[in-house]
Amino acid sequence: MTATSPRRLHLNAFLMNAGHHDAAWRHPRTQPERITDLRYFQQLARTAERGLLDSVFLADGLALWGNARYNALGSLEPLTLLSALAAVTEHVGLIATVSTTFNEPFHTARKFASLDHISGGRAGWNIVTSGTENEARNFGRDEHLEHRLRYARAREFVEVTTKLWDSWEDDAIVLDRERGVYADTDRVREIDHRGEHFAVRGPLNVPRSPQGHPLLVQAGSSEDGKEFAAQYAEAVFTAQQTLADGQAFYKDLKSRLVRHGRDEDQLLVLPGIAPVIGSTEAEARALEHELTELQIPEYGLAQLSGMLGTDLTGVPLDGPLPDLPEERDINGNKSRFTLVAELARRDDLTVRELIARLGAGRGHRVLAGTPEQIADELQRWFTQGAADGFNIMPPHLPGGLEDFVDHVVPILQRRGLFRTEYTGRTLREHYGLARPAGRSTAAAGRSL
Repeated sequence: MTATSPRRLHLNAFLMNAGHHDAAWRHPRTQPERITDLRYFQQLARTAERGLLDSVFLADGLALWGNARYNALGSLEPLTLLSALAAVTEHVGLIATVSTTFNEPFHTARKFASLDHISGGRAGWNIVTSGTENEARNFGRDEHLEHRLRYARAREFVEVTTKLWDSWEDDAIVLDRERGVYADTDRVREIDHRGEHFAVRGPLNVPRSPQGHPLLVQAGSSEDGKEFAAQYAEAVFTAQQTLADGQAFYKDLKSRLVRHGRDEDQLLVLPGIAPVIGSTEAEARALEHELTELQIPEYGLAQLSGMLGTDLTGVPLDGPLPDLPEERDINGNKSRFTLVAELARRDDLTVRELIARLGAGRGHRVLAGTPEQIADELQRWFTQGAADGFNIMPPHLPGGLEDFVDHVVPILQRRGLFRTEYTGRTLREHYGLARPAGRSTAAAGRSL
């Protein structure tokens, strides 16, 4: 954005199997039999690109999320899938989750550099520390690493990964056939990293990619998460229920940037929104009710237990939540625990009502209404200091994404809030973020 160009919002499509609602797979508008079908995801990616969205995003976990008896669970490995989507799209960004707790920096740097090359500069990495004991148990651990330790490992992980991406200079490949020189090895350097958690010699075995560094995204909203985001992230996916909460989070996160020598426009805040869209508000409310009626209480109760770090088995559905632990005693997703607990207290919800409220967005804001009403709310948050854009979480797919692209995006365009054409090719260009410069010779390790 320049001094003369208007501020425009950014839109990411968060793609999740049959849709974000936990009962979406039971609704006749969805196609749960296709959640491992490449053509299904190609259709979704093309829809997002038709809507000129900045990016699509695939979340990931390293355990089976929830009980597959009651939901369409089990998803494709995201980097593999995004590589296939890169071949049938030209502009839309491609963001995948990779955990810093159960991976290694070299593997991660190589995979994202490869995706960035394959896609022509459209890769993004959603950095997570993982939040469940089930994931730990798939990697030889009985318990999850302590919350602060996970973030300490994540900081070093990101530092090593970015060093690896910078281990090739942009002009290292010279392709001098006459002299028989493919690369100037003075411009390809070992990183010689040795820290508390990792020892990595380098260099990376993939040349520097089109974006230099794939876009860095982060999704934790705890104190540790916000400080991590302020230091490293370029976009943040967050969950906020009210405008006031969104404004407070936005102001807090942006204020932290100066401590890390960063400007406010170097980090974009994208709250999650689950839009339930109808041609009338009554139609949207009816669809929302249909999805709620399809929920399976056993599944919702188990999901709620996980969010709150409390076994709720046998708790009366039509009673209040029982006493909960303090946030400091939660070793999972602290920010989601706080959001859900406050939601239940603020609106005096029974357990059944809370399960219904969380069904479409797992704590993200659910908006049911006409395209105009959805656009009004997005504009309100965008113009009143709560968002730089939104993480769109269609409750049902593929129709929920199609409805948003075909009916909400044109309204945002007419209001001058969203692009009418792609003006860049890379994900960084879509988000208005600079390409990182390579590390200087002095800062780099030994040349080869």
